[in-house]
Amino acid sequence: MLAGCDRAAEAPAQPVEATASAGAAAGVVEHRFAGTPIPDLQLRDPAGKVLDLGKQDGPVLLNLWATWCAPCVKEMPQLDALAAELEGEVRVVTVSQDVRGAELVTPFFAKNGYKRLEPWLDPDTALSAQFTPEGVLPLTILFDASGKEVLRVTGGYDWGGPEAAALVRGALKTP
Repeated sequence: MLAGCDRAAEAPAQPVEATASAGAAAGVVEHRFAGTPIPDLQLRDPAGKVLDLGKQDGPVLLNLWATWCAPCVKEMPQLDALAAELEGEVRVVTVSQDVRGAELVTPFFAKNGYKRLEPWLDPDTALSAQFTPEGVLPLTILFDASGKEVLRVTGGYDWGGPEAAALVRGALKTP
């Protein structure tokens, strides 16, 4: 069972392997896209601050999410805690795929009071179009310090448990 929000009815082009542990959400960890470069794309937050994804100087855990996606919403506090645990090791970047952008994301962040996450916006859904043409959210992709994809998790995942930090750290140690 894949726990995710799917905007399309089509199945993925290739089969994927479920690797979520017992008790964790049914996220699917994939390595088949390893080596894909981080997009050279600029994102903005509601205040107009710019983040250039292609210019990151260390590992990045990129999470695509939306306010209308229940598994995405469930992951957000977990990702906030994970960002605190991995501070100085990996930057956790959450990017909203809400087409109404700041109108929805600003109150969502204000209500939930995240301490480590920033409200990056992608109202044109350029990242979804590039990484998940079938429209499955949440989608989380780990890029190493050289900007190459190491792994991705499709669907909801338990980012709050110790297995999540171990997954990230272990993947970054793999050549």
